[in-house]
Amino acid sequence: MSGSKGTTDVKRRKMAELPKAIMKIFNDPIHGHMELHPLLVKITDTPQFQRLRHVKQLGGTYLVYPGASHNRFEHSLGVAYLAGSLVKVLHDNQPELEITKQDFLCVQIAGLCHDLGHGPFSHVFDGLVIPEVKKIKQSKGLLDDIPEKWKHEQMSVLMFDDIVKSLKAENEDVLKEHGLDDTDVTFIKELIEGAKTSEWRYKGRDKDKSFLYEIVANKQNGIDVDKWDYFARDCHHLGIRNSFDHQRLLKFARVCEVNGRNHICFRDKEADNVYDMFRTRYTLHRQAYQHKIVNIIEDMFAEALVRADRDLHKGKPEDMLKISEAIKTAEDYCKLTDEIFEQILSSTSDKLKESRDILNKIIRRKLPKFVGEARVTEKNISKEELTETWKAAVEKFKPTDPTVSLNADDLPVYVVDLDHGMKDKNPIENVYFYSKRKPNEASVIKDHQLSSFLPKRFNEELVRVYYKNTDVNKEEQMKKMEEAEKCFHIWCDSSFGLH
Repeated sequence: MSGSKGTTDVKRRKMAELPKAIMKIFNDPIHGHMELHPLLVKITDTPQFQRLRHVKQLGGTYLVYPGASHNRFEHSLGVAYLAGSLVKVLHDNQPELEITKQDFLCVQIAGLCHDLGHGPFSHVFDGLVIPEVKKIKQSKGLLDDIPEKWKHEQMSVLMFDDIVKSLKAENEDVLKEHGLDDTDVTFIKELIEGAKTSEWRYKGRDKDKSFLYEIVANKQNGIDVDKWDYFARDCHHLGIRNSFDHQRLLKFARVCEVNGRNHICFRDKEADNVYDMFRTRYTLHRQAYQHKIVNIIEDMFAEALVRADRDLHKGKPEDMLKISEAIKTAEDYCKLTDEIFEQILSSTSDKLKESRDILNKIIRRKLPKFVGEARVTEKNISKEELTETWKAAVEKFKPTDPTVSLNADDLPVYVVDLDHGMKDKNPIENVYFYSKRKPNEASVIKDHQLSSFLPKRFNEELVRVYYKNTDVNKEEQMKKMEEAEKCFHIWCDSSFGLH
């Protein structure tokens, strides 16, 4: 086990024999001049990593916020840099943690490679396309070989394996030259997926190094350098103010033992700053990621990709695209990027006509029209229930204009979940804090130490209705929208038809 002292000493001796690595400097609009280790640079210079230049960080958001056209490539560099910065702070302040150069390098590599598995338009692919393909395969009786709850992190691990294989094909000792071995490769893959269980079953490092698993993908409380980078980067490109100061929080990070496990903890006076981090997440979802027009555009993207997927048709027609089946191999997945948008648009295949038409509607801004939005105040109402009561409300509604009739099929219901990162729970309850006088003891923050302005609820559900028939003339569309809005307000006033 690489966490054991004997192995660590051997590794340290190995590192001492190596010449000091010549760092490469990247100029970044968020973090300034970032120094990255030559092994990380080798990884960035592979086709698997360069592919991230063609995957937008925020999917279809750039079609609403023009500045949000940044990509996963720059975000991944930023996460690697912040991962190194956090490890350095912990190492400098707590030498007793015995953080090795290998630990430092592995955490940085995990930060660099954590998003390798994102598909076209980022979360559109694993959040909308793959679940829909899975559902269609099951309903059509087609072979469904997509893993249950497939996520991009699984693909990131597969892509990372492919990078290691390609680097070793060029130089068998590429990892050994930097003091890394197979256990370190396992460790990097575990870091990408995050430590999900309370029982220690990880092979990359011993339990005393558990805090390293909280740096890139923190499953304990969601505070990790991935979020620190994308909050700062997304706010910058969206033009939304970021009230969270990750640089300050980084300075107050410290490892303490809590309930038999080493966790990254923060100074008690930073509780409000930590809350600002969770609040920033909510704000970004509310204003940008779940924006009413962004959501509808991304739904259209997803529909276009599903309709273009050859794996949903018998015989897998050659003039359709390899989309869902591309997740089986790193080689095929490498070819799957946002460029599929242009690929479909420039195609002349009749089988891709439906997908082309959808994408042309996005380009020409022939989007479903937003009817209305309301907060769901009742708990445990499913989307199915809301859809049923909305259909009933539309059928019952008598338009004031006798020339207008409404059809519930033209007025779909969407439900949006917004929270602070922990569903309906206060995320601060999962964060440990230490005090100035007792820097080695940490616990959850007391209520009296938090601002009394914090919300009582930490999640909300929004119900949205759109009018999707964009083929009618403008005058008729305006009339239908007017009547649909009246119907929507009546429905909301009746507690969504539940009483």
